[in-house]
Amino acid sequence: MNAHLDAAIDRRMILRLAAAAGLSATLMPRLALAASQPDVMAHVRAVIARWVGPGKFPGMVASLGLPGQDAEFVARGSEGFNDSDAVTPDSLFRIYSMTKPITAMAAMDLIAKGKLGLDQPVSDILPAYAQMQVQDTYDGSLTALHPAARPITMRHLMTHTSGIGYTIVQTGPIKTLMESKGLVAGQISRMKLPGLTENAPVKGLAAFADRLAQVPLVADPGTRFSYSMGLDLMGRVIEVVTGRAFDAYLAETILGPAGMTSTWFQVPASQGFRLTTNYAAVGGVLVPIDPGDASIFLDEPPFPFGGAGLVSTPRDYDRFLRMLAQGGEIDGRRVLQAQAVRAGTGNLLPPGVVISSGIGSGGLFGAGGRVGVGAEYGIYGWAGAAGTVGMVDMIHGLRSQFFAQFMPPDANTLLPEFQTALKADVMALMEKH
Repeated sequence: MNAHLDAAIDRRMILRLAAAAGLSATLMPRLALAASQPDVMAHVRAVIARWVGPGKFPGMVASLGLPGQDAEFVARGSEGFNDSDAVTPDSLFRIYSMTKPITAMAAMDLIAKGKLGLDQPVSDILPAYAQMQVQDTYDGSLTALHPAARPITMRHLMTHTSGIGYTIVQTGPIKTLMESKGLVAGQISRMKLPGLTENAPVKGLAAFADRLAQVPLVADPGTRFSYSMGLDLMGRVIEVVTGRAFDAYLAETILGPAGMTSTWFQVPASQGFRLTTNYAAVGGVLVPIDPGDASIFLDEPPFPFGGAGLVSTPRDYDRFLRMLAQGGEIDGRRVLQAQAVRAGTGNLLPPGVVISSGIGSGGLFGAGGRVGVGAEYGIYGWAGAAGTVGMVDMIHGLRSQFFAQFMPPDANTLLPEFQTALKADVMALMEKH
C-alpha cells in the first residue's frame, strides 16, 4: 500500500484545503449572518459538477459549516461507477488518516481528566518501550544504533515526534523490517495488489504494540517530526489505561456522545450498501481497488488502526469538527473536556522541533492534526489517503470538508480547485454582509 499512501499524504494536499487559502485571517463575526444566503457553496458546487461524470469521478461530497449552524452539503453523482446509489452526506467513505485527530482527542481527554500525562513516558503504560534503540542514521543501518536519549512521551505519539517509523514513509531496511513484522499502515483491499497489499497486518492491538517496540526508532524522541504509527500505538495506550478495547472506548466516549452513528472500524453488513468504491488513479484512469459491495472494511480488521482505520460519513465527521469548534460540546452534550480541545487544537510540538519539509510543513502540529500559523492561524485538521479532508477554524467556528475516494489524491488538480472555490464562496458571503 506504500506508494499510493505515501503520495496521498503529500503536503500539497494536506493543507491546500486546510487553510482554505487563509480564510481564518479574513473571516469576521459577520460571517455568522451568511446562513440566509440561498447557496453558500455556489463555486464549490460548480467544481463538483465539472469533475463528476463518465471518465471523471463517480461522485463526491463537500460541506461548509458556519458557526453554530448545520453544515451545507453539496453531493453529486453515485457511490461508484458501477453503483446506482446516489452519493449523499450519509454515504460511507474511508477516511484513513482523518482517524488520527479522533484518536488523539481521545487521548487529550484522558490527559485533561488526569488519567494520562502529556509528557508522561509511554513506558509507564507499555514497559516494552523503556529501552528503545535509535538508528544512528535516519532510515540507515539496523545495526548502527544507540540508546534513545529520552523516553517516548504521549506528546511525541500525538505529534509524530516519537521517532517511531511508518511503512508509508520509511525506506530501506527498516521499512522491510516493519513490513515483515506486519506493521503496515492500514488496509486497502481484499484483492492482492502488487506494491500495496502483500504484507498482512499483525493480528491484535497488543501484538502490534509488542512488535513495534522491537523496531529501532528512526530518530531520537522529541527531536524530529517524522510521520509515524504513533497514533496506532496510542490506541493500545488507551486500552491499557481505560481497561476497555480501543474501538469500544472510542464508540462509548466520542463517537456515540457526538452522534457519529455511522463511524466504524468495521462497517456492519447491513450498512454495506452505503459504502463508496475506492479507486486508484492510474495514468489518468480510475481503477476500482475496493468496491463498496466487497470492501475490506466489511471485514473485521486485524486491529483497530488508530491512525488510519475508520470509515465515516461527511455528516458524521462534520459533527466531530463542529464539536471541536464548540469547545467539546454538541447538541448541549459535553463530549470532550474544553481543556482537551483547547490544548489539542493548539501547538504541541516539543521545543525546537520545526516541520521544515514534507508532510505538514509550514505549520505546527497539535493532537493528530496540523495547526496553522500566520494567515492559517486557528485552523486545525488533517486529511486522508483516499481523498478526504476535514478542517475547523477554531477562532471563527467555520469548518469545511471534502470527500472523494481515489489514491493518491494529488494525482490531479481536483483538490486545489476545491480549495480555490471554497475561498471564493466564503469571500462572497462576506461581501454580502
